[in-house]
Amino acid sequence: MDSTRIPLRLPLEEASEIDTKISFVDGERNRLVYRGIEIRELAERASYEEVAYLLLYNELPTRTQLDQFAQKMATNRRIPAGLVTLIGSLPHSAPPMDVLRTAISAMAVFDSKAKELGRDALLDIAIEMIAQTPTIITTHNHVRNGHLPIEPDKKLGHSANFLYMLKGIQPDEEAAKALDMCWVLHADHGLNASTFAARVTASALSDMYAALTTAIGTLKGTIHGGANQAVMETLLKIRDEQNVDEFVRDALRNAKKIPGFGHRIYKGDDPRVAYLRKLSETMCKKTNNQHWFELSKKLQDAVFREKGLHPNMDFYAATLYYALGVPVDMFTTMFACSRMAGWTAQIIEQYEMNRLIRPAGQYTGALNRKYIPVEMREQNPGMNLESHCYSEGC
Repeated sequence: MDSTRIPLRLPLEEASEIDTKISFVDGERNRLVYRGIEIRELAERASYEEVAYLLLYNELPTRTQLDQFAQKMATNRRIPAGLVTLIGSLPHSAPPMDVLRTAISAMAVFDSKAKELGRDALLDIAIEMIAQTPTIITTHNHVRNGHLPIEPDKKLGHSANFLYMLKGIQPDEEAAKALDMCWVLHADHGLNASTFAARVTASALSDMYAALTTAIGTLKGTIHGGANQAVMETLLKIRDEQNVDEFVRDALRNAKKIPGFGHRIYKGDDPRVAYLRKLSETMCKKTNNQHWFELSKKLQDAVFREKGLHPNMDFYAATLYYALGVPVDMFTTMFACSRMAGWTAQIIEQYEMNRLIRPAGQYTGALNRKYIPVEMREQNPGMNLESHCYSEGC
C-alpha cells in the first residue's frame, strides 16, 4: 500500500472557490508571482527547469537538486514506440493540438502507474509529461512531413532540445535562451480556463492524464491558447504596415475581435509582455524577420489609439515563435509545452485538497411549465407553455 497516497474523505467536500499556493495574478498591480517569487526575477534569472522544480516542489532547487531534476527530465524524453505508431496512424492533416490531445490521453494506457494518486507517482508522471510533450509535438511534425522523428539529445537543456528535435541541428544558444525565457513566462498563470478545467477533472479523482487532456482541449480554444496562432495569421493577412490602420478600423466597424489584445485580469500592461517584446525584437532581427516585429508594433499602436487596449502575452509570443522557425499551426502546442509544469503542479495540489469542484449555478430559466401531450404539441406549435394548462383540474 502506498503510504503517500492522498487520504480520502467521504463524502467528498464540494468547493466553489479554490485556494492555491502555486501562482498569484494581481490584476490591479499588474503582477504575476510563482510560489511567492515575482515573474520578473524568474524571467531574468531562472531556467525553465528551475521554474518547473519550483512549481512542483514549492522551493528553488539547490545546484545538486537542479542537476538531478534536469537529468531526470532528460532521461524521460523518449516516448513509447506504440505512441509513435499511433501518431503515425493519424491523418497528416490533423491539427497539432488535436494530435497532442490524443497523444496525452493515450499515454495513460502506456503508463502502469497512471491510476496511482500517491505524491511520488504523481511527481514522476508530471516530470515525464513535461519532458515528453516536446517529443510528441516534434514527432508529429516530422511524421506529417514524411520524415523520421529526431531522437532527443540528453546533453541539451529542455528548450534547446526542443529546437534540436524540431530542426535536426544544434540550436543557436541565443535562440535556446529566448525560448527558455518564453516558456518561463508561460509556465503558470493562476486559475485560467485550461488550469481550472484540469483542476475540475482532478477534483473528481480522475487520473492526471485525463486532467491534462481536459486542459489541452480547453487551451486549444482561439480565445485562450489558440490566440497566439491567430495573431500570426492576422499579421500574415495584413502583410504590410500600410494596411494596418484600415485593418483595425474595419475590424472595429464590424465588431471583430483582434487577437492578442486585452486581458480579463490585468488593468494595465501584462508583466510578461515587455520580456516577450524584447525577445521578439532580438530574434526577429537575428533571423531577418524584422518586418514582422515592426508590423506588430504598428498594429499595437493602432489598436491602442483606436481602442485603448494593451497587448497580451500572445501578441509578441507569435512573432517570437515565427522567428524561431516554429510552424504557425504549432504555436499553441508551444503554449502547452510551457504550461505543462504549471498544469501538473496545479493538478497535484488539487488532489491534495481532495475537494470536488462543483460551482453553484444561477438558474435563469422558466418555472412552473406544464407537460403537454405530444398530440397537442402538434396542434399548437409555439404556444406559451407557462400560461396554458391541458390537464384536468387546472
